[in-house]
Parts: sequence; C-alpha cells; structure tokens
Amino acid sequence: MAGLTPRQAGGFVTRFAPSPTGPLHLGHAYSALLAHDMARAAGGRFLLRMEDTDSERSKETYEAQILDDLEWLGIVWDGPLHRQSCHIAAYNQRLTPLEARGLLYPCGCSRGDIRAALAAPQEGVPHLTYPGTCRGRDMASRQPSDALRLNLAAALDQIAPPCFSETGPAHRGEHIVDREQSLSQIGDVVLSRKGENIVAYFLASALDDADHGITHVIRGEDLFEFTPVQVLLQKLLGLPTPIYHHHRLIRDEHGKRLAKRDDARALSKFRTEGATPQNIREMVGL
Repeated sequence: MAGLTPRQAGGFVTRFAPSPTGPLHLGHAYSALLAHDMARAAGGRFLLRMEDTDSERSKETYEAQILDDLEWLGIVWDGPLHRQSCHIAAYNQRLTPLEARGLLYPCGCSRGDIRAALAAPQEGVPHLTYPGTCRGRDMASRQPSDALRLNLAAALDQIAPPCFSETGPAHRGEHIVDREQSLSQIGDVVLSRKGENIVAYFLASALDDADHGITHVIRGEDLFEFTPVQVLLQKLLGLPTPIYHHHRLIRDEHGKRLAKRDDARALSKFRTEGATPQNIREMVGL
C-alpha cells in the first residue's frame, strides 16, 4: 500500500480483534477490510482474534455471526482463530514481574466500576481517572474478589518515557508518552480481577500483539488516547512496540460513532436486504 516504507512492508503482520458481544456493523467492516487490505498489499499476514474475556456479554452466537460476516466480506485470515478466553490464566501469570517490582496493588472498589475499567474504551463513554483509593494497600492484603491495578506513577518512575510511531491520518508522527497527561487522563488502570478470572483489554491486547508478532496495529481513532497504556505495559514487560494506525470512524448521519447497539447498521441487515461485499466497501469509503 502506498505510504509504507520498506521496513514497514517487510514482515507486515496485523490483526482484527472484535469482541463477540454483538453483531458487526459498518464500522467493524471498515476496520477489518482496511487491516486486511493493508496486510495483503504489503504481502503480509492478517490474523483474527476474539477478545472474549467478558464472559457475561460474549456469546457463541455472536462469534459465529462475526465469522460468517467476515467470510462473506471476502476476508481470509492466516492461521487459527485466537480466543482470549482460553488464555486468561497465562495472561495473569505475566503480571508476576510487575508485582515483583512493586507496581501492582489490590483494589476492592465498586464491582461495576472495575468491570467497566476492564473493557475496551469507547468514544462517548467517559473514562474516570481512578482517585487512588486503594493505592496504599500492599499485595499481602489482597482478597479473592480484589482487582489488581497498575501504580502508574511508580511505573513511569522506573523507565524512560516510552514512545511509539503512528501512521493514522489524525495523529501521524512520533509520540512520547507524557507523564502528567497519562496520570491525569488515564491513571491507575485495572489489569485483572482474579475473583471473576478476567483480565483487562489493555493487558491481553498488549500481550497478544507481542506473542503473535504484530508489527502494525490498525484500529479506530477512539482508542488512540489509550495507546500510551499499552506502550507502557510493553516497555515494562520487555515487549516490542508495534507501529500504530488509528483510522477514522464510521459515523451515522448525526456524526455519532456506530456501536453494536446500532442494529439498523448491522452487516446482517444489509446482507438480508441484498447488499454485496462491494456495496459495503462503497458505503465505508473503500
């Protein structure tokens, strides 16, 4: 694809990582098609994983529908499908080095707040920076129902400011993780909740990207502001940092980002009405 340097084109590996908590809509189609097109244009690989760590909302019927929609769009992924729900214990084990460095603490705050913090952020859903209520607790006080939070200030004290490259249209360039901005806008994120055997989007995504050799992360620009968290985790755990490409969002006629509750724009509806994969490409500007 035009705009890729020789280094980027060589060994290009990307992925599409939906959550099976609802049907795919036009925004998902755009993200999947763009990542697939970029990988094939670079002679690279396109992987598929299900971010299904939310056991309450993830459904097998949604996963089956997602796979069917992707195949209908003409998307072919390389290698087997990766389901995060099958690797939760392994993700939690990878937190051991952070605990040894004194960067984790148990948190017993509201279950609803913690569950919200474990999910992938979304545009229009406010992210509330954690006030540090449990920051003074040590790991010896951890209860079975407690979550684990990253002490962000302590983590930033232990490493040089991490950086990452962005090729998306809105944020193109080199970015250094800003300490004060991270502390005020992101804060001490939740990484796991042992009692419910779930891990945070930030952690599982960062680990999977490294383990699967992802060189380019292609996703919606609503996730750009949380990229520093993943870059920081990569740095702390000795993982490589991929190149990021945050693309434009597909919006409705009122300028609102599409969400899974927008069934009127679900791919299944367009398919039922006789749309073709090429029609979908045209709708999203490809």
